[in-house]
Amino acid sequence: MAGGAQQVSAGRVRLHPAVAISGGAALALVLALTIGAVAVLAVSAEAGAGLSAPDWRALRFTTLQAFLSALISVALAIPLARALARRRFRGRGAVVSLLGAPFLLPVIVAILGVVAIWGRSGMVSQALLAVGFGRLDIYGLPGVLIAHVFFNLPLATRMLLQGWAEIPAERWRLAAQLGVEGPALFRLLEWPALRAAAPGAFALIFLICATSFAVALALGGGPRATTLELAIYHAMRFDFDLGRAALLAGLQFALCLGLALFAARLSAPAAFGPGHGGAPLRWDGRGAAARWGDGAVIALGLVFLASPILAAAAQGAPGLLSMGAGVWAAAGRSLIVAPVAAALALALALALGALIAGIEARRPGAGRLAEALGLLTLAVSPFVAGVALFIALRPFVSPVAIALPLVALINAMIALPFALRLLLPPLRETARDYGPLAASLGMSGFALLRLVYLPRMRAPLGFAAGLAAALSMGDLGVIALFSAPGAPTLPLYMYGLMAAHRLEAAGGAALLLTALSFGIFYICDRWGRHAPA
Repeated sequence: MAGGAQQVSAGRVRLHPAVAISGGAALALVLALTIGAVAVLAVSAEAGAGLSAPDWRALRFTTLQAFLSALISVALAIPLARALARRRFRGRGAVVSLLGAPFLLPVIVAILGVVAIWGRSGMVSQALLAVGFGRLDIYGLPGVLIAHVFFNLPLATRMLLQGWAEIPAERWRLAAQLGVEGPALFRLLEWPALRAAAPGAFALIFLICATSFAVALALGGGPRATTLELAIYHAMRFDFDLGRAALLAGLQFALCLGLALFAARLSAPAAFGPGHGGAPLRWDGRGAAARWGDGAVIALGLVFLASPILAAAAQGAPGLLSMGAGVWAAAGRSLIVAPVAAALALALALALGALIAGIEARRPGAGRLAEALGLLTLAVSPFVAGVALFIALRPFVSPVAIALPLVALINAMIALPFALRLLLPPLRETARDYGPLAASLGMSGFALLRLVYLPRMRAPLGFAAGLAAALSMGDLGVIALFSAPGAPTLPLYMYGLMAAHRLEAAGGAALLLTALSFGIFYICDRWGRHAPA
């Protein structure tokens, strides 16, 4: 492990060989499945004619929908996070926890819920008809934006809420003593926190939306609303045009990388200085208008986020008996893939985290570079990695025959950035606080892992494992490329039911998929939060 794998020699800390080897291997795998995959496609392709008009249209739509999705999500998250930050009420912890539900919800299930609320036959359209307006047509840009905001508003809110939480309690107390309220309080305390957190939230949501597949596939609405990810899928699945796929993948990679670098330039840590800890007490916003305003914002946010989930559950219950016999085999495949993907994502995140924490003590710049490389999978299409593996493995084995291991590997790469973000801070902290002492005691290997790291990292390990497994359970991406006929995972099986207009059966499969996703997350998270006696 990180610091524990460091050795103290002549007053200097040096990297343990095991950390260097495992971290280097994990980093090499990340580079192979990102930059290497794009290179494989480019080399394998015949010379093409460049971007066509539909490709430029896909680029424009990808940029537009990702920009608007990120902008709307962050803009709506600001009042919601502010209201949650300055209110203390019974059930607040449950509300904050509920913000994680859309992120864990399988995408295809959420789409079913969004259509049930906002579609032509949904509740909103019925309400509009009742007051004399027409039905909503969400297919195209509106539907993509609604679905993306549904998924990313909670993520943005959690990130901004963390920004508010980093304002030291002493600053709030001092502001209250000086009578600073209203716009002055926002300018002096809240704006610096927003300035630090909002660019990162915007960039992360832009990256997620720019590489979104299932939402664009289900709600995109045809050629005029196609994303680069969907164009890559069509180039590979239907045309097998590797040159076009490589070109589009390179374009997508450049777009995401450019945005990430731009956001990194905008982000600046809020210079609040250290505090003495403790929950901050807020003296501002105690008037009736502020309290009612915050209450309304929280209530509207909950209604927007909970209604698709409840609608999907309500639609699913009647269809549980009509899902078809194949649903259980599909569920079994998903239950095999998800734990494998989670274990692989954790192994890669721990190896990379240990490497980053180990080298940044001596070379901070090298540590930041390794961390940035570990997040590269956010910017590369899973289809590109999948087809590169297809090309590389085809001379030796049929990729369809090993579809599930390939899907598990790609799903692990998708979950890696999130797992790395969760595990790296406690790895750094443990390495900093206990690494030198453990090294001076000669502690290493399994004993170091069991006695030093595992007790301090159990909670984030459980959460990261649950998150990775839930993401894999709900993934409808690369399995669409490799799945053999008659052997889908549960999300692909459910999409097949939707495509066949068996919506009641699809609702039942959605309910089953949701229960399995939340169940596997709960088991992992509970393991992390409950230490053995």
